[in-house]
Amino acid sequence: MAQNDAVQENEGLDPEIAALLSEVGIGIDSSGSFEDDFSSPFPGTDETGDVLPEDAGKSEIDLSEQTLPAITKKLEETPHDGFNNPDYYKIALNGEGDIAQRVHTIFQKYIKTQDPKDKGVYRQQISTAYWDFLGSVARKSTGRISEPKKYLLRFAILHPGFLKPEQREYFAKVVVENDLDVPFYYMDEWFKAVGTGAVRPSTTDEGPAVSRSNVSAKLRQLLEKAQGKRDGSRNMLAAKNEERNNLENAFKERVHSIMEHDPVDGFSNIGSCYSDTQKRILGEMQELIKQLLKSDRELDVMLKDFGEADADVQTLKDKIEEDGSSVEVDTGAVDTEFGTIRQMAKMTIGRQGNHFPVCTGEYFRSGPNDVATRENVVSILARVESIDSECFCRIYRNRINRIVPYVILIPSYGDTGICWEPFDRYNRATSRGRIAIPMYPKNLAVALLSAVADLRWQVAKEKASFYWMEEGLTGNYYQWFQANKLKGDIKEYFIQDYILWMTKESEGIQKLDKEIRGIFWRHMPFSKAVKEKLKGRSFVYQELYQRDLNRAMSDGY
Repeated sequence: MAQNDAVQENEGLDPEIAALLSEVGIGIDSSGSFEDDFSSPFPGTDETGDVLPEDAGKSEIDLSEQTLPAITKKLEETPHDGFNNPDYYKIALNGEGDIAQRVHTIFQKYIKTQDPKDKGVYRQQISTAYWDFLGSVARKSTGRISEPKKYLLRFAILHPGFLKPEQREYFAKVVVENDLDVPFYYMDEWFKAVGTGAVRPSTTDEGPAVSRSNVSAKLRQLLEKAQGKRDGSRNMLAAKNEERNNLENAFKERVHSIMEHDPVDGFSNIGSCYSDTQKRILGEMQELIKQLLKSDRELDVMLKDFGEADADVQTLKDKIEEDGSSVEVDTGAVDTEFGTIRQMAKMTIGRQGNHFPVCTGEYFRSGPNDVATRENVVSILARVESIDSECFCRIYRNRINRIVPYVILIPSYGDTGICWEPFDRYNRATSRGRIAIPMYPKNLAVALLSAVADLRWQVAKEKASFYWMEEGLTGNYYQWFQANKLKGDIKEYFIQDYILWMTKESEGIQKLDKEIRGIFWRHMPFSKAVKEKLKGRSFVYQELYQRDLNRAMSDGY
């Protein structure tokens, strides 16, 4: 009976969204020694901090944005004093139970032993125990947590004493808040966003499960889907309006053409009859009138579709606002996402990399500009986009949408960025993809380029679907790969070629195979400014530039 009432209340919504709503029953200076600080990290008091935050991220995407924001400051002028707290380590471990005690015990042994063999054993034990401990901290990140726990999740700083003084000072200057308003998340922010439903959990082989009792998270998923439909409808409206404008301009030009008459000989005030050309134009105008009427009818239908889609979005927003007092934290979603993040971390590091999970001066080798702070990542990705202007673009119904992906900043010693998913499988139109970036790589630019290359490959592969080995970017690359009898992971080859494309070829240094250069030039074109620069560098680029002009003239590009 309750479900029937819910169905009635949801009448007028998109049928699929209404059905899902009914399904859930919704109707309308720590520079002291390691031993000193390790003496007693468990004072016996627990830290709860179960305060529900406001939304941790924006779900709507502004398709009109064309660039990433400019960076006005990379670091704060005045460092915070969080790392000078003598109880930092105790607070970080406090309230996490037996697993925190185990981490503490293993670290004591690891620091004190001098035997390289024993050190290797303890190092492995630390990695396993630390991730279990971090999972416990992640569950608390959906509420208000202490600074040590936040920096533990964000930078993997378990104890400030593990870092050199200049390193502590650097991390103390990193900008804490997301003043740039970009979808780039530190780990503490990401778990908060997932746990409160502001961001959908990352897709896994088992699929993202949302607790049926977590009405808020379910509503947010429905809202994201409805927003995708509405944004896609808005894009179609813009395209149809542009089509009609072009037809009207063509009609206006023809009207002006037929209104031009030379005076008849002997009659200065009488214009000549229509010429053969003007009579032909009159015929063209009749066809244009038919096209204008058809375009106008289609625009009318699209306006109604957009109105319905926008109403669905508003209805869901109203339901979320009504349900705001009963927002729940989905700890199950956080636990699942934590497992996914752990897999992401492994992938950024690779089998032969350094899997030690804690940030220490012993392993920290990144320069200030190579640490994946939010500001550094925005700065480098802006440069990437200035070269590969369509790196964040997806075509939906013949309309190009620029959609910056979610960027998850993982405190690992990896050197490779990865794309976890190119877009939401339920919203291909306007959903964000997801890339993961290691925070402590040797070269941040290369790590980001590998992630963008992975994103590009997966988007192109999904677009080509079953024909990914035959069509588009992936199809052309695959055929070249097979023709050259190469072995190994084709995507890895592509990523390395993309890095050369962006770092060498964009500067006119020819490093790629001629055929690959042609494929990339066509399917991943440089920005207009880069092309203009390259066409004068060598005959190779001049020829590719001329091909662009030829394709444009033949309307086959």
